[in-house]
Amino acid sequence: QVQLVESGGGLVQAGGSLRLSCAASGRTFSPYRMAWFRQAPGKEREFVAGIRWSDGNTDYRNSVKGRFTISRDNAKNTVYLQMNSLKPEDTAVYHCAAASRWDVASRVYEVRPYNYWGQGTQVTVSS
Repeated sequence: QVQLVESGGGLVQAGGSLRLSCAASGRTFSPYRMAWFRQAPGKEREFVAGIRWSDGNTDYRNSVKGRFTISRDNAKNTVYLQMNSLKPEDTAVYHCAAASRWDVASRVYEVRPYNYWGQGTQVTVSS
């Protein structure tokens, strides 16, 4: 069984930075892809950034491009999300997700392909 544990959330002023971490544990952890999603109150969970475990290929939602950076440390089974120039609209609970397999119908921005999820960490950006 794989467990994902996020950390690094908090309260920050607009324009500030935060770094989220997601540590994965499990006897055999070898995901195909990992990602960060976020969910604000009253809104659906949305894709933020994703990374392919094998080669580090990344994807971002348009609104965070140039501000957020996803990275991974394979040896530590950890994925990071560096968030700079934060805006109040970035306020949400951020969830780490992992997909152990992928098929031709899978899309990086969809919730469906990810079969492991963390509990989430709150990020609040004040104006």
